[in-house]
Amino acid sequence: MTVTTSRPLLRILGLGFGLAIGFGGTIGTGILRLPGMVAAALGDRTLIIGLWVLGGVYAVMGAMAVAELATLHPEAGGFRVYARHAFGERVGFVIGWCDWLVCVAALAYSSMAAVTFLGTLWPTATVNPQLTAFALLAAVFALHWTGLRLGSSLTSIISLSIGLLLMALVVGCFIAAPATSVTAPPLPGTAASLPWNSLAAMLLAVPALRAVLSAFDGWYSAIYMAEENTDPVRTLPRAIIGGTLLIASLYLLINLALLRVLPLPVLAASKLPAADAAQVLWPHGGAILVTVFSLLTLVSLLNNLMLTTPRILFALGRDGLFSDRVAVVSDGGTPRTALAITAATAVVMILSGTFEQILALFAVLFLLCYLSAFLAVFALRYREPERPRPFKDLGYPFSTGIVLLGTVAFLVAAVAQDPRSGLVGAIFVTACVPAYAWMARRRRLRIATATA
Repeated sequence: MTVTTSRPLLRILGLGFGLAIGFGGTIGTGILRLPGMVAAALGDRTLIIGLWVLGGVYAVMGAMAVAELATLHPEAGGFRVYARHAFGERVGFVIGWCDWLVCVAALAYSSMAAVTFLGTLWPTATVNPQLTAFALLAAVFALHWTGLRLGSSLTSIISLSIGLLLMALVVGCFIAAPATSVTAPPLPGTAASLPWNSLAAMLLAVPALRAVLSAFDGWYSAIYMAEENTDPVRTLPRAIIGGTLLIASLYLLINLALLRVLPLPVLAASKLPAADAAQVLWPHGGAILVTVFSLLTLVSLLNNLMLTTPRILFALGRDGLFSDRVAVVSDGGTPRTALAITAATAVVMILSGTFEQILALFAVLFLLCYLSAFLAVFALRYREPERPRPFKDLGYPFSTGIVLLGTVAFLVAAVAQDPRSGLVGAIFVTACVPAYAWMARRRRLRIATATA
C-alpha cells in the first residue's frame, strides 16, 4: 500500500533534461583513460573501434528494455519500481536499498575525487580534502534544497559544457596532422597478435569489453525522475535510447580522434590518452583542459546523484517501507528529508572511509539492479501479455535475452574476481529480508491504527 504524500512531485521535466541527465550521468573520467587500456588489450585499430561499437550496441539493447519498463511504470524510484511490479514488494525493497547504498557511496566518492582535480587548479583545496569535499556536497545540497527547477537547469548547463569540451578535443584531433604510424601492425602480446578463437585472445578481450561496458553505465539516469516528466510515455524512450545513441556516437568519435593523433603503441602505453592528445594539440593548455573536463564530469556526477538518489528513498517512504517523512515534497518539488538523509550518509561515509569498500561492491550490488530490470521485462510480458505498452522493446526477446545473459556473466565474473565483495553483497541482501519484514509490519500497524 502506498502512503499518501502532502503534495506530488512536480511534473516539469522534458526531453532536454532526460538527455542531459543521461549524458551527465554516463560521461565520466573513464573515457579519458579507458581507450588506452582497450588499445593495450586489443592492439589493433579495427578491433578497438569494433569493441566500442559492440559496447554501444549492447548499451542500446539494455536501453530499449528499460525504456519499455519506464513507460509501463513511469514512477519515481528507479530500478526498484520495476522489481516491485514484477516480483513483489520484498524484491523491490532489496533492489531499492542496493541501489540507494551504491549511489550514496558514489556520491561520497565523486565529492572526494573532485577535490583531487580541484587541487590541481587551486592547491589550497587539498590542504583539508575532507573539508573541501563537505563544502562541495553542501553547495550542491543547497542548490537542490531550493527546488527542482534550479537543479534541473544546472544539470543541463553542466552536461552542455562537458559536451562542448569533448567536441573541442575531437575537432582538434581531426584538424591536426595524423600520427605517422597510422598503419601500424598489431601490437605484440595483444589479442590481435593471437588466433581470434584462442583462449589467450579471449582472456585479453573480455576485460576490455567489461571496461567498455562500464564506460556506458549511467544511460538509465532518467528513470529515477520519470514521475517528474511532463510526458513520460513520449519522452522517456527518446531520452533513454536517444541519449545512449548520443553517448555511443561520442565515444566512437573520441576513439577515432585519439587514434588519429596518437600512434597505436603510444595510445596503448598511455594511462590518460585524452591528456596526451590534448598535450599534442595544445602544448601549453592541454593539461588544464583535461583537468577542467575531469572536474566537470565529477561535479556533474555529484549533481546527478544528489538529484536521483533521494528519489529512491522517496519511493521507499511512499510505499510505507521507510519513514513517511522522506515522502514529503517541498513547494519546489524536492523531497527534502530524503535529500538530507542521503547527503548526511555520504558525509558519514567520507568520515569513516567506508565509501571505498562499498564502491568495491558496486559490480555485485548494481549488477543485481540490472539483472532485476531485464528479468522484469520477461516477467511482465509473461504475466500481463495483453496489457498496452506505450513503448515495446524492439528487440524482445532476443536483445533482452542477450543483455540478461550478459549481466549474469558479468555478475559471475565479478564475484569470481572479488569473492569478498560477493560474500558481503550476499550478506547485505540476506539482511534486507528481516529488515523488510520489520518495515512491512510497521506499515501494517500504521494502516491498522489509521483505519481504527
